[in-house]
Amino acid sequence: MHAEVISIGDELTSGQRLDTNSQWLSTRLGELGVSVLYHTTVADNLDANVQVFRQAAQRVDIVVATGGLGPTADDLTRDALAAAAGVELVLDPDALAYIESLFARRKRPMPERNKVQAMFPRGSRVIPNPAGTAPGIDLELPGPNRKSTRIFALPGVPAEMREMWDQTVAPAISALLGSPRVIRHKQIKCFGVGESDLEAMLPDLIRRGREPQVGITVHGATITLRITTAGNTAEDCYRVMKPTIATIHECLGDLVFGEGDDELEHAVMRLLHAQRKTLATAEWGSGGMISHWLAEVPASAEHFLGGVVVRNSAALTSLLGIQPSPASSPQEAERMVREMAQACREKLGADYGLALGQLPTVGPQAAEPPLLYFAVAGPHKVSAKSSPYAGHPEILKTRGGKQALNLLRLTLLHAQE
Repeated sequence: MHAEVISIGDELTSGQRLDTNSQWLSTRLGELGVSVLYHTTVADNLDANVQVFRQAAQRVDIVVATGGLGPTADDLTRDALAAAAGVELVLDPDALAYIESLFARRKRPMPERNKVQAMFPRGSRVIPNPAGTAPGIDLELPGPNRKSTRIFALPGVPAEMREMWDQTVAPAISALLGSPRVIRHKQIKCFGVGESDLEAMLPDLIRRGREPQVGITVHGATITLRITTAGNTAEDCYRVMKPTIATIHECLGDLVFGEGDDELEHAVMRLLHAQRKTLATAEWGSGGMISHWLAEVPASAEHFLGGVVVRNSAALTSLLGIQPSPASSPQEAERMVREMAQACREKLGADYGLALGQLPTVGPQAAEPPLLYFAVAGPHKVSAKSSPYAGHPEILKTRGGKQALNLLRLTLLHAQE
């Protein structure tokens, strides 16, 4: 079965509020084995809402909508559903009695306008709302070839919506599906090459129509491989994924650093913990980004001893005792980042020192891409690397920080060999 998630509200289409309901609902639908083909966001406009619901009924089996079930004049979901189905709104006495009881328990008179929340399209079913005054609507709309589309309309308040999903909507969709079917995803995180280069290293894995399906996305220079498959149980899904996961690791090797929500700092911290080593950092131009990432990893204090952040050559001298040269050259930039790594290691008494050098200026007129310099000082040697950068200036800091962490990750991996 295929689904569409519809989010309703001017606050969403105007950008004043982020739509998190669609993400949550899509995840839950996938867990039930329903593939979500569309996300639609529509303003508080009656004609637009009617059109959106009618269009959804023509292309999917299940629609889950959120928003527009309040008592105010701009809450139009019930009216739009009635118009889309070609029926009138009728009062549900039980729903009205429940809403009145909520106000009575709160020792408040019920405004007359709240009565509209007990109005439902004729032929629809009430979805109880245990926590609020906005019941949901369960309605069938005719689709193509006389096939009906099941529409579940829920309030936009996330806590109410989620409880109603768990208690009523999810069981109803499971009953529609008949035999159990689930969709599961697994994310594998990679760093160190570009997206197209990584794809070329995977033999036929990204091909559309392949089972399991493998998608590739990039965010902040981190590449995520997303493996998706369907089965009768979660265990069946992961069993099907297993050969694909093995192929990815075999083809990519050390480019793979983690799974799921892992970032490079988590991979680094696991290695430090396994080897019982400690780390200090020195950053010039990144504003302490690496230190922040490392400090946010749970239980990192045992292994991350702290960091030094410098913004100019005077701070470099006063905090780390390094004398920068007035000459600007690749050799001088590498010397400084090596000394930064060694100096922070010694000053904080850490096993490893990680340094990111001064971030270069990225300009469209540069004849050559600028170089990022980063280094790792360990118990036995100092390793430094440079990397050309030709991307957008806004990602320079993030990419530089991740390249430094990745050098440390690879250093720690090889230390285990």
